[in-house]
Amino acid sequence: MTTTSTSQPPGAELDTLWRHPLVIRLGRFGQRLRQADVRRPWVLDLIVVVLVIVVFCVPDLVMGGEHPGDLTTGFEQLPLAAMLAVQAGLVLPLFLRRRAPFAAFVAIAAVFLLQFSLDSFLRADIALLVALYSLTLHGQLRQLLIACAMTAAAFVLLAVRLSGPASVAEALFFLFAAATAAVALGLAVRVRRSQLASLREHAARLEVERDQRARLAAASERTRVAREMHDIVGHNLSVMITLADGGAYAAEVTPRRSAEALRLIADTGREAMSELRRMLGALRESTDTPELSPQPSIADIDGLSARIRAAGPEVLYRTTGDLDGLDRGVQLAAYRIVQEALTNTLKHAGPDTQAWVSLSVEDQRLQIGIEDTGPRSSTFRPEQAGDDGHGLIGMRERAALYGGDVTAGPRSGGGWIVAADLALASPSEPAKGAL
Repeated sequence: MTTTSTSQPPGAELDTLWRHPLVIRLGRFGQRLRQADVRRPWVLDLIVVVLVIVVFCVPDLVMGGEHPGDLTTGFEQLPLAAMLAVQAGLVLPLFLRRRAPFAAFVAIAAVFLLQFSLDSFLRADIALLVALYSLTLHGQLRQLLIACAMTAAAFVLLAVRLSGPASVAEALFFLFAAATAAVALGLAVRVRRSQLASLREHAARLEVERDQRARLAAASERTRVAREMHDIVGHNLSVMITLADGGAYAAEVTPRRSAEALRLIADTGREAMSELRRMLGALRESTDTPELSPQPSIADIDGLSARIRAAGPEVLYRTTGDLDGLDRGVQLAAYRIVQEALTNTLKHAGPDTQAWVSLSVEDQRLQIGIEDTGPRSSTFRPEQAGDDGHGLIGMRERAALYGGDVTAGPRSGGGWIVAADLALASPSEPAKGAL
């Protein structure tokens, strides 16, 4: 006959204990008690005082201060009025044991020594240990050292007084063991509370950092989407507007050119819709498998130049070096920079202009240059095109991802020039597919 034994992983029994309904209810009760103590701290102090009175003061009052069968048989019994006064002096300072722990301890110790000078002993003397515990938990280390010295001196005197029924060593061992237990319990609770406070602070700091990271990620994503929308919509709309203006003018002169302009407008609109559909499909959370397509690269600059030429400007494009082997992110950034620069040329220089686009690889750097001659027609008014300034910001953000920069300004002899410089080995590797 074979027997099978099931082994639990380490800590499984402890996890089961913590999940026990009784433990869960006790934990909830403790949490509610702490919340109530925060709202009304005096209630717990009052409960402690009442408990000490009921457990330790009432028996002395009922029995007249007698302690039969213990080590205190040699002490004198106090009159009722004196007993009430001493008990009040021992117990009532406990009400301040958390707000002024050292003052409460000193007051109780003074009453304890006064009672000792009267050759009396009461059960309410336990208040001295309660005050010592509270001082350990809530007081300062310097005050605790003073309190321990005072307690040790008082207990030495008490041990000498108890030397009749017991030896001084036995009495000291009992008294110091009680004091050590009070201090050790206070230190254990204090360390535990400090650990819990540190854990709560750490958790709160992590939550704040998580929220900050989430906000930064959301802001970065909004910036990325805005930059991509600007590149896609701004470029294609600029081309379509220029083609529409040219088609309207050609409709009166050469209708055939007007039809060609309409066809180019339709092609540009389809391409814009395709790019928008791809980007929105990637952003839509409910789509598990969005419709994706390759991001533009340097090889697509030829097609970009052709679309700009169709709108009117003459675009000359040349390259130097091995561009096809560059990182896909660098190629995308280069394409978007050229696209934005040519879009601005179309906006501000109009269809009757000439532009030069050059890309070259030199010493692990990609140099990009876009120049135009400016508007050559006096009828074109570039201020009608408008510019929100986001294009240059977007170009600089893309270049910064690859340790580069973009400069733009007027060109000598008229027109505008844009120069970009990208590092082929970026010091901070951007995420793949960065837009």
